[in-house]
Amino acid sequence: MAGFRFLLSTTALTRAAFSRRALAAAILSVPSLGGLPATIVQAQENIQEALVGQVDPNANLLLEANQVVYDFDNDVIHAVGDVQVYYDGYTVQAHRITFDRKQDTLVANGNVIFTDPLGDVVRTSSMTLSEDLKNGFAKSLQLDTPQRTRFIAEEATRKDGNVTTFTNGMYTVYTEPTTPPNKPPLWSISSAKIIHNQQERTIYFEDAALEFFGKPIAHVPYFKLPDPTVKRKSGFLTPTGVSSTNLGVGVNVPYYWALDPYYDLLTTVSPLSEQGVLPEAAFRQKMVNGQYELYAAGIIQAQPGKFSGTSGDQRGRGAIKSVGEFRLAPHWKIGWDATLKSDRTFLEDYDFVGFDDNDETSEIYLKGSTTRNDFTIRAYAFQISQEDYTDSDFDAAGFSPVGSDLQEKQPLVHPVVDYDYVFDNPVAGGELSLTSNFYSLTRSETDAFEFNGNDRFRGVAGTFSRLTLEADWRRTYIDPLGQTWMPFAYARGDLFSIESSDDDVTALAGESFVARTTPAIGLEYRYPFIATFQGGNQFFEPVAQVVARPNEKDIGELPNEDAQSIVFDTTTLFDYDKFSGFDRAEGGTRLNVGFNYKLQLDSGYYFTTLVGRSYQIAGENSYEVVDILGATLDSGLETTASDYVGSLYFNTIHGIQVGAQGRFDTDDLAVNRLQVQASGTYGPVVSTLAYAFLDAQPDVGIDDPREEIVGAASLRLEDNWRVFGSMRYDIENSDLVQDGVGIGYDDEGFSLSISYAEDRSRFDGSDVDRTLYLRIGLRTIGNTQVSSGVGD
Repeated sequence: MAGFRFLLSTTALTRAAFSRRALAAAILSVPSLGGLPATIVQAQENIQEALVGQVDPNANLLLEANQVVYDFDNDVIHAVGDVQVYYDGYTVQAHRITFDRKQDTLVANGNVIFTDPLGDVVRTSSMTLSEDLKNGFAKSLQLDTPQRTRFIAEEATRKDGNVTTFTNGMYTVYTEPTTPPNKPPLWSISSAKIIHNQQERTIYFEDAALEFFGKPIAHVPYFKLPDPTVKRKSGFLTPTGVSSTNLGVGVNVPYYWALDPYYDLLTTVSPLSEQGVLPEAAFRQKMVNGQYELYAAGIIQAQPGKFSGTSGDQRGRGAIKSVGEFRLAPHWKIGWDATLKSDRTFLEDYDFVGFDDNDETSEIYLKGSTTRNDFTIRAYAFQISQEDYTDSDFDAAGFSPVGSDLQEKQPLVHPVVDYDYVFDNPVAGGELSLTSNFYSLTRSETDAFEFNGNDRFRGVAGTFSRLTLEADWRRTYIDPLGQTWMPFAYARGDLFSIESSDDDVTALAGESFVARTTPAIGLEYRYPFIATFQGGNQFFEPVAQVVARPNEKDIGELPNEDAQSIVFDTTTLFDYDKFSGFDRAEGGTRLNVGFNYKLQLDSGYYFTTLVGRSYQIAGENSYEVVDILGATLDSGLETTASDYVGSLYFNTIHGIQVGAQGRFDTDDLAVNRLQVQASGTYGPVVSTLAYAFLDAQPDVGIDDPREEIVGAASLRLEDNWRVFGSMRYDIENSDLVQDGVGIGYDDEGFSLSISYAEDRSRFDGSDVDRTLYLRIGLRTIGNTQVSSGVGD
């Protein structure tokens, strides 16, 4: 009978399984559209390839609807009311779905939402799908991807299961769901035609315009982007601008070569109006057991005279760099980080070159480590960036002037070897560990300076080597009163080799080999106790430590390469040996005492402080006797009773943190050294502040105190707008060393900042380096920036 209808359900949710033919009519493989991919994994790319135009013929289709009607005469299935179709990871939701089995089409109407297995979501009022999934058509649609990119178009057509064409479309990114639905996006790309080739994984734009706040600002007849499923794809990246007095005006044009899933190449060409064209290349490769990178850049300068008076005054300039690391075995790896420059300032003058900041130190290393031991061998070379200078006030007679031959005064370290081992089982009831250190270096020019009639040496020409072996034992006892007793002992031996040293450095020992031994025993005592009160608790802990050993041997007769810096504060108060390296070995009997206090409130506030002092109670004070550098002078440890040291840390529940370290004079508690750091977030303000003070140290050439303050802050004006600034101020000389200010806008799809900075640190206040920065970022499209020097 004509017009017969078969009703599956009239009042309840109904589920029915249909054939593959019905399934095929229910799904359209809509492509994932969007911008530049940077974080999609390779596995996802393989999934996308497998899904292009394909469905599982053995999968079942599940249909849910309030009502399903089968028109037998016309071979049409009607599903009405909250219709949902599920098949092989695809879903179609609509108010009404009509499946015409004669025409092999499925038509969805009313609030249609289509989702594919990769998470792409299409929203439209009407969608027509073909039975074989190769063709489809929709009007007034919106497509959102998991990468938070969005396409909106008047209509879209899919052909051959691969190519989707959007007519009168718009591409953008979407941010928070709370964004008003009728508010135009901050930026978008409108295009008369957008074509997505799913096999090529490329999106083509024809007759396109870049729009801000719905207003076009630039028209492009044609361009293309990789789709969001692509991890890497060959093509041009976003150019960046260059503006400099010595380089002129230019642009960096990068091109990315996706040569293989495991290696790629980035080439950049930078035409510069004053100096010519600078090419640059970066090659990266990943292997099964590691990876490496190669960089190269160079230029034949058109006007080298622009760098007159510097090492950059030459025609050919450039640099090469390599970084790599490979795992040789489960616990062993080898690596390197090496840079070679044509001159000292190439990477500063051409600071847009894509090398990292570590351009002065080159190294190669071998590392081995387990849970209880560690081995490292490293070789170093240094190629400095600083130009030679003149400072005759500190020149030492008979040696290269201060500021001259700076490169020749750098050592070649060949190599440094460190080995640490902790025994698995207790020895005499305690922990026994072994430490060893070896270095060998060569320097071609003595680095000398004169102060108060004495020659001092930061480094001596010649070849110097040292081998240090140390065994350290310690054990902890806790008595019935809760007192902690930790006896310890260590034995250390050093062997120095001195070859071809500068004959004018008469302070060094005349022997080729010098041996030094330092045995020590000691005891550390702590008595922690806690006082609890309503709302929190307090922690009190007196600490005392005594170390007995013989006097340090051969002070001033041995090279000092790794113990040139001494910072005495609470972090080193209870170190057995307070020297920063192995070339010096603390001697004599020393007592270190301190008191630790902590306050913890249940509300979340936390405060801790440590104060202490060190005493030389027997033997010769190693910090009172100077070596060839004089590094121990004015350290705070050179007197029998040292300076006082203290530290504090304060943390609030409001995000404000304050930390401080100080050293105070042994006689009158005057501040000799002070560092204070504070950071906090309060409402829309994020700020950091640091203060540093170092009193005059005439024994080492610092005649006046040094005092400065460094700060930075950012104020968020609205949800996306912020203003920021920074400064570095020399309080002692009333000099604003560095300052900067800027304004920025940031959301999930767009960032913009304009800032202005001044730097006087390189000119001793006599001149100012002024720079204006402009940074623009469009998510999925790219970032670009321009910096320009600002004249007086």
